[in-house]
Amino acid sequence: MAMKIKKGDQVVVIAGDDKGKVGEVLRVDRSGGKVLVQGVNRVYRHLRPSRQHPQGGRIQKEMPVHISNVLPVDPKTGQSTRVGFRRGDDGSLQRVARRSGESLGTVKKV
Repeated sequence: MAMKIKKGDQVVVIAGDDKGKVGEVLRVDRSGGKVLVQGVNRVYRHLRPSRQHPQGGRIQKEMPVHISNVLPVDPKTGQSTRVGFRRGDDGSLQRVARRSGESLGTVKKV
């Protein structure tokens, strides 16, 4: 089965500390079932002084969240939606928003 969330999708977080935040998917880890979303699940990384970071200090970075905790944003309504699949006229497999039926992009061309 094709993945329901892809890199570049706009998603909304539906569970956890960042519930309700919207961001773009930066990376999808298929084997671990996690996604990296811009601006979500930010943590501090403490660095000791080095050549790259002479001062050391703390930097903020995003950590992955489980794929079950995010839903794609419907392009028509702007709300979260589940994803379905439909065959296009040319035989290609397309992802569609269940809420409005709007296309979310092509998965596989035939």
